[in-house]
Amino acid sequence: MNVITFSCSIPIPKSFSLFIKSDFYSSKRNSSLGLYRRNPRISVLKASEDGFVVVEDDLHALLQVVLDLGRFPEARFLGESGGQYLRNTEVSMKELEEAQKAVGEFGGDNRAGIEGTLHRISAIRSRKGLIVGLTCRVGRAVTGHVEMVRDLLDYGESILFLGRPGVGKTTVMREIARVLADELHKRVVIVDTSNEIGGDGDVPHAAIGGARRMQVPNPSMQHKVMIEAVENHMPQVVIVDEIGTEVEALACRSIAERGVMLIGTAHGERLENIIKNPTLTDLVGGVETVTLGDDEARARGSQKSILERKAPPTFPFLIEMRERNYWVTHRTERSVDMLLQGKRPLVEVRRRDEQFRVVIERWKAYDGDGI
Repeated sequence: MNVITFSCSIPIPKSFSLFIKSDFYSSKRNSSLGLYRRNPRISVLKASEDGFVVVEDDLHALLQVVLDLGRFPEARFLGESGGQYLRNTEVSMKELEEAQKAVGEFGGDNRAGIEGTLHRISAIRSRKGLIVGLTCRVGRAVTGHVEMVRDLLDYGESILFLGRPGVGKTTVMREIARVLADELHKRVVIVDTSNEIGGDGDVPHAAIGGARRMQVPNPSMQHKVMIEAVENHMPQVVIVDEIGTEVEALACRSIAERGVMLIGTAHGERLENIIKNPTLTDLVGGVETVTLGDDEARARGSQKSILERKAPPTFPFLIEMRERNYWVTHRTERSVDMLLQGKRPLVEVRRRDEQFRVVIERWKAYDGDGI
């Protein structure tokens, strides 16, 4: 497998038959590859001797490379619908088998990595268990995102990041780990279920700085490794990506109640998504139905049966990552209570202006709906 350092390029195994590089400036073209050029920034160049096809493009825009059996290989980019075909010949089973051998071993979640990089390879299998599709998701070590939440890190309170896939949650986790460990001098342990934060291989990627990384042998064991991290390694901060099950939510509460700061992510676009999700609602305190007496209901001007927050939230701060540079920050306890009452809480909007400076707008009315 040929790899060039991340500082200048994105390495992908030779068996993927393509190599995407940010600093390659040649005017040579190979029209026989038959690229469908819907984006004028992209050009396919002549294949190199080792079998790579070089694609000239802005490095930051590439999101993933998709290889599906019987279809053209495709590159997809941030902020664009559809993708760019890389050649006019279909992906064969032999190519998928070679690619499977070139990357790390696939785990129970059908994910693998490329050692020494932050990229993630995900497999699609047939009913017989054969790999018929691969998604190479580009992982990057990006600096600067932490400035959006640097002031919150000083509080030492737990933070939950919400966002749809691809919005940059894992990238932010990686930089927060580095800043907490190297600049704020905290004892940081990352629970890295799919090796997405620290990269594949036994030695973690330099992007996480001095943070320690615990790998998870099976995705179903993530909650156990989280507790093990606290009991065995005395962290001040635990970082966990993609909290998605009830036992993981309970593990988060157990860790928070031991006085350890948690930085976590979950899939969902708005706070309401977590409140309504029975699996993850405990992260924001949970919800229960309360029956009021006649006098209390009359005083509140409400029905006798109402929804209330059941417990203190595991994460005092919750951030909705609407876009890479547009975040909505909640004080979780206050926002959940107001949403359950059908009111709109006041939030902070964190964004970057045209000069890429962080702008924080406080006491903005939330644009979500009540529960």
